[in-house]
Amino acid sequence: MDLLPNKQLSLDLDLAFNIPSKEVLETIADPSIKYILTKSQVWEDILKTWLLIIKNDLNIHCPSILRKASSITMGLQFTDDSTIQKMNSTWREKNQATDVLSFPIIDSNISLPEDECLELGDIVVSIFTARRQAKEMNHELVVELQWLVSHGLLHLLGWDHPNSKALEEMLTFQKQLINTTSKINNSFSTGNQLSINK
Repeated sequence: MDLLPNKQLSLDLDLAFNIPSKEVLETIADPSIKYILTKSQVWEDILKTWLLIIKNDLNIHCPSILRKASSITMGLQFTDDSTIQKMNSTWREKNQATDVLSFPIIDSNISLPEDECLELGDIVVSIFTARRQAKEMNHELVVELQWLVSHGLLHLLGWDHPNSKALEEMLTFQKQLINTTSKINNSFSTGNQLSINK
C-alpha cells in the first residue's frame, strides 16, 4: 500500500497550538527541539500530511465525516508531567502522569455539509514523559514527539487498542505515518528517525 496520497486533495488545517511554559522550555537544551515545540507550522505540516494520507486512502480506518471535510480544526498542546497528570485525573480518573491524552469530538451521528469545518478534538503531550521514553527507546525526542502526536491523532479519528492485535495495527500504522514525514525529522535532528522500535 502506498501511503502517500495519490491525489492531493486540498485540506485547510486550523491548529490551535499551545506551546510549553517558559519553565518547561528552559529544561530543553537542544535549539531544534525548542523550535519544534514553539512553531505551529512544523506541526501543521506534519498533521496535514498525515490527515491527507488517512483521508485519501479508503483502506485506512477513517470517519466518513473526515473524508468529506475540506477544513479541519484541532488542538495540540505540549506540557509537563504535572499538568498532564491533573488532566488525566480529571478526565480519566487516573491520578498519574501519562505520555499523551486525546480528547476526540467527532460524533458519527453528525452529518457535515460539504465545505464545512470539522473539529477533531485535542491532543496533549507531556514533554518530560516523551523525553524519558525517547531515551528508553533509543531514538531522538523529535521521533517520540511524532510518535505520541500520531497516536493521539489516531485516537481522535476513532482508533483504539483494546487488544494486542489492535495495538500492533495501530503502532504499525503510526510508524508508517512517521516515515512519511522523515524529511521533516531529518531537518531537525539526525540519528534513528526511521528505525522506530516501539
